[in-house]
Amino acid sequence: MRARVLAALLLVCALSWLAAPTLAQRVSDVRGTRHNLSVDGPGTTRAAAGGTTGGVTEVCVFCHTPHGASQADLGGAALRAPLWNRRVPAGTTYTPYTSSSLDAQVILDGLNAQPGGSSKLCLSCHDGTLAIGNVNVLNGTQNVTIPMTGTAAGGTMPAGEGAQSGFTRLLGNDLRNDHPISLTFNSALATRDGELRPVDATQRWPAGSGTVLGLRSPGNKPLLPLEPTGTNGTGQVQCATCHDPHIRELDASKGNQKFLRTQRFQESAPSAAHNVAADIICLSCHDKNQAIGGWAYSAHARPDVADETFRDAAATLREFPTGLPVWKASCLSCHDTHTVQGARRLTREGTDAPLPVGNPLAAKQGGNPALENTCYQCHTTAAKSVLNSVLQVPNIESEFSLAVRMPITTSDQGGVTDEVHDIGGSFADFSLDCSSPANRCGADFVESRSLLARRHAECTDCHNPHRVVKFRSFAGGVAGITGAPDAAGTHRHDEVTGYTHSNIASGVLRGGWGVEPNYASTSFQALPSGYTVKRGDPGASIDTSVGAAYVTREYQICLKCHSDYGYPDNNAYPLGNRPALGHSGGTPVGSNNLTVYTNQAKEFQAPLSHRGDGTGPNSGAGSIYATNNHRSWHPVMDATGRNAPNAAAFRAPWGNAIGSQTMYCSDCHGANTPDTSVVPPGGEDGTPWGPHGSNNNFLLKGVWNSTVGGGGGAAANGLCFKCHNPATYASAGGGGTTGFRGGGENNLHAFHTDKIGDIRCSWCHVAVPHGWKNKALLVNLNDVGPEAGRAGNEEWRENAPGQAYNQEPYYLNAKLKVRTFATSGNWTDTNCGSNNSATTFGTNGNNTGNGRDWMRDVCENPP
Repeated sequence: MRARVLAALLLVCALSWLAAPTLAQRVSDVRGTRHNLSVDGPGTTRAAAGGTTGGVTEVCVFCHTPHGASQADLGGAALRAPLWNRRVPAGTTYTPYTSSSLDAQVILDGLNAQPGGSSKLCLSCHDGTLAIGNVNVLNGTQNVTIPMTGTAAGGTMPAGEGAQSGFTRLLGNDLRNDHPISLTFNSALATRDGELRPVDATQRWPAGSGTVLGLRSPGNKPLLPLEPTGTNGTGQVQCATCHDPHIRELDASKGNQKFLRTQRFQESAPSAAHNVAADIICLSCHDKNQAIGGWAYSAHARPDVADETFRDAAATLREFPTGLPVWKASCLSCHDTHTVQGARRLTREGTDAPLPVGNPLAAKQGGNPALENTCYQCHTTAAKSVLNSVLQVPNIESEFSLAVRMPITTSDQGGVTDEVHDIGGSFADFSLDCSSPANRCGADFVESRSLLARRHAECTDCHNPHRVVKFRSFAGGVAGITGAPDAAGTHRHDEVTGYTHSNIASGVLRGGWGVEPNYASTSFQALPSGYTVKRGDPGASIDTSVGAAYVTREYQICLKCHSDYGYPDNNAYPLGNRPALGHSGGTPVGSNNLTVYTNQAKEFQAPLSHRGDGTGPNSGAGSIYATNNHRSWHPVMDATGRNAPNAAAFRAPWGNAIGSQTMYCSDCHGANTPDTSVVPPGGEDGTPWGPHGSNNNFLLKGVWNSTVGGGGGAAANGLCFKCHNPATYASAGGGGTTGFRGGGENNLHAFHTDKIGDIRCSWCHVAVPHGWKNKALLVNLNDVGPEAGRAGNEEWRENAPGQAYNQEPYYLNAKLKVRTFATSGNWTDTNCGSNNSATTFGTNGNNTGNGRDWMRDVCENPP
C-alpha cells in the first residue's frame, strides 16, 4: 500500500513538472548556488578551509539559526526575519532610490524612506558594512566570525568589477542606482504610472487570483510576493519580491538567473498578452504592452528586428549567455536593476565615466548621469559597440561628435555634473496636468516646460525606446505594427516619381511626445495662442490625423523645444528674450548675423486661408502690400496648395504632387549629404537620418549663408539645391518654370542670373526660410516691419549695387523691393523697385525709381 502511495505521488510530481511553465526549471537548491557559502560552495566567496572555525560545511548557518536569531536591527527596529543569524544594520544608514518619474514619491504612504522586510536582511551582506562570515551563532558559540576566502578586506562583500560599477553585488549604502524597494504597489501607483500591472484593492494581479503578484495569504501564493512592510501592513516591493535566495536554474543554457523567481531573459517572442512562463520578469510588474503590444512589436523587442547578438566580452561582463540576442536580453539591454552608480532610472552604463583606453567594453566606474551613453552601447561604431554586428544599428554617437550638434552632453548643455533632461514629476503646462492621479507623464517621457527652457537634447526627448517600431510610418504597415517590419524605421524618401511625399511621423518617433500649436491669428507677427500636448502610445489606432491625441507628425516633437512652448518669447525683434546661439557644440554666434534663435511654431504656420495663390488675409505684411500677397512656408506643417512650378524645377521626389506634398524638419536638418540629395550617405544602413549633428551651421544638410546661389563665388554644397533644381533657379538659360515668370520670360530666375552674372538666394528671399509674411518667402525692403523692430510699411533706403540690408533674424544681404505683388506667372519689371514710401530709414540715399531702371542702378552687382 505504501509503495502504491509513493508511486502515485511520484506520478503527480512528474505530471506537474510536465504541465508547469518554463520557470519550473528553477528548483530550491541553495547548496547549488552562490549562496552556499560553505567550504564546499560553488562560488569564489566561501568559507576558508582549516582553522578553529574554518572549513565550515554547514550551508544554512550563514543566514539562519534555530536559536539566538536576530529579532531587531542594530537600531532596535523589529525585523520580519526567518530565524536570522546575522546582525542587521540600522535602516537609517541608506540613501534610497529617487526619481522624478517615481510616482510612489508623491502618493501617500507610497514609499518608505528606508529598506524593510527581506531587503534589510539582504543588505546585511550586500551593503558591505558587516563581514559575510559574521554570524550570531555557530555550533552553540555566539558572535562568531567564520574565516572566508574571496571576500574584500575585512571579510565583506567583494567589489566585483568595482564598487561604483554596475557589475558588483556590493550595493553599499547608496541605493540610488538600485531598483526601488519598500515601495507600495497598489492601484493608486498603477493608475498614476500608467504602465504598471493594475492590481486590485487587495493588491493582487491578475485581479482576484493574484497568481502573479500580491501578498501571500492562506491559499494564495503569488509568484512575486509583496511583503506587508508598508503602513498598516500594505504590500510592498522588497528584494524577495523578485529574488528567492535558495533557487537555481537547471537549464545552464539560460545563463545566470540571479536567483530570480521568473525569467531573467525573454524566452520566446513577446506578445501583447503577458506570458508568465516566457516573459522577462520585469514585465510581471511593468506592463509595457498595455494589451496592445506596444513593447512586444517595438524595434528593441521583436526577434525579427532586434536579432543582433552581444559580443562575448560584453556578454561575459553582463553575465549573459554567449550569443544572446538583443530581443532576449530585452529590458536588460538598456537597464540593470543594480546599475552603475550615478546613472538615472537604472539605465545600464548611463554615466559619463571614462573607459580605459583601448577597452570600450570595460565597466564604467561611477560618474554623472549621461543617458545617451546607455544608447551608445549599441548605437556607435563597430569597434565600440557591445554587439557583434551594427550593420542595421544606426551609429548615433558619431553624429553627436560633429562640429554642430544637439546639446546632448552635460557640458554642451552648460552644466558640470547634472544633465538637464528629467521626465515626469508633478506640474501643469498648458493642456497638460502631470499632478493628476492618472497622469502617466513618466510613462510618456513628458518633461516640464521649465526644463525644456534649459536648452538640451537627450535621446528620449525624441524617441521612446519602449515604443519605436521599424516601419516607415508610426502606424505601421498594412497589418499595423504586427506585420512584417519595413526596411527601416525612418520616413519614406524615395527619389523617384509616382508618390506623394508626406510629413507623417516615422516609426522611430512612435510614442514620443510633442505639441501642436494653436493659432488665433494668421499673421506672421503673432505668436501661437497656445499648444496642445500630444502624447501616448497610439495602440492599434491607424488615425494619422493632426488631431489625434498622440504624436502623428515629426514637427510636433521638434516644436516642443523649438518654439515658445519650450522657452520664453516676448515676440520682440530683432532680439527679444529667446535663447541665444553659441552654446558649446552649437552654431556660432553671428552666423548669418544671428545671435538668438527664432520661433519655429510662428514661422511654420500654414493658415488654410493662405493656401494657394492670390490674397490671403492678414499675412503680417504692411497694409499696403496685401493684394496678391499671402503667408508662405515650407510645407512642414501643411501643404501650400501652390503648384506654379513644374516638376523640372525640383529634384525628385519634390516634383511629385507639387502643392499637395509635405515634408519633414529632417529633410533639411541632419548630417551633411551629397550635393544633389537630402538622403544621408550610405542608404538605409548608412549615416542616420535625423538632426543629431552636422558639420554645417544650423545643423543643416548643406550650406546656408549669403553665398548660396549661382555664378561666380557661389557656395558649394548649397542647401537649397538639394531639393530645388539649380538648372532652374541658379543658371543662365536654365530650364524649368516657377511662379516667377511673366512679361514674356518663362523663367525669371534664369533671366536674372544671365543679366547679373551671379545670383544669391538671400538677395530676394528671407534668411530663415521656414515661413514668412510674404508670398514665395520674398523679402520686401519697401515693407520692413516688426520682424526687424520697425513699424511696417517702412522702406530701407538704397541707391547703389553694393548696398544690402542686414538685420537679424530675417534679412541677410537683402536687396529686393516689391512695389506690388503679382500672382504667379504674371510678374513684370515694374512690380519691383522703390515705392517712394512715406517712411524710410537707413543712412543711404534712396533711389525712388522702379522697374528695369531701378534694377540697373541698384542690382547690377550686388554683394
